[in-house]
Amino acid sequence: MRELYPAIEPYRQGLLPVSDLHTIYFEESGNPHGKPVIILHGGPGGESQPIYRQYFDPHLWRIVQFDQRGCGKSTPHAELAENTTWHLVEDIETLRKHLNIDRWVISGGSWGSTLTLAYSQTYPDRCLALILRGIFMLRPKELAWFYQEGAGYIFPEAWEQYVDLIPIEERHDMIAAYYRRLLSDDPQERSLAAQTWSIWEASTSTLIADLQLIQRFGSDKFAEAFARLECHYFVNKGFFHSENQLLDNLDRIRHIPTTIVQGRYDMVCPMFTAWELHQAFPEADFIIVPDAGHSMTEVGIRSALIEAGDRLMQSVATFQTSP
Repeated sequence: MRELYPAIEPYRQGLLPVSDLHTIYFEESGNPHGKPVIILHGGPGGESQPIYRQYFDPHLWRIVQFDQRGCGKSTPHAELAENTTWHLVEDIETLRKHLNIDRWVISGGSWGSTLTLAYSQTYPDRCLALILRGIFMLRPKELAWFYQEGAGYIFPEAWEQYVDLIPIEERHDMIAAYYRRLLSDDPQERSLAAQTWSIWEASTSTLIADLQLIQRFGSDKFAEAFARLECHYFVNKGFFHSENQLLDNLDRIRHIPTTIVQGRYDMVCPMFTAWELHQAFPEADFIIVPDAGHSMTEVGIRSALIEAGDRLMQSVATFQTSP
């Protein structure tokens, strides 16, 4: 099993206005002259983490991270206006141009895998390679599995806390019920809904419960952005034209070297989604981690992601540095 690369600090941090309303936080670490990789965080509404820098060799990679609209150090916090998949796709492209990067590797897990697919299908000529983890394509059956039925059979104690907040007569549509509370004028109702929603995901993200993760997801500021933005994207069906849009547009990226890493016992983004992507995209390397859930910090997933980055660097001579 591969260990993380040593912890490092960013050599550059900045704020980039992407609209009259939104400003995104970004940072760079590793080698300023290295092969560029951008790491897309999950959620929607999560935030980039320092540990992400440790998945790529800092001597060889120019590592770019940013907080998506409305979360982390980006402003305004938890803002839903002008916040869609396609706004985020354009933010990634705006950041690429701002950093004067020609082409880069895109790495993303969970919602980050959704955004990686959406960006690469929109700007395939700007992608050197893709690393996907914990595949999520925001289709109705995926949302139903985690928020309506399915995962609760595996984590009944966590599920009970998640559903108890919602009256029985509203439980036929849990996402809509939470969304109403997350938009409430009552700050206490909003906060309780956000924390409960976020703790449900943290409680199911690892094969063995991670109490520190649960505590972080349950903190007021993180939960507010995480829950509001996730619900916002989910009730709007990811702002996709059709539920299979990402599968239907795979022809645009078949030529891009791609690695898919999936934990066998992922409850948040279940195995069937990764399997369907694999069947539709056989050109990609497909790695099933047999003893892992959803989190990128689980040993097998961590090792597979680090190895994927190392393999790309070893074959870097095959990449063209300009489109």
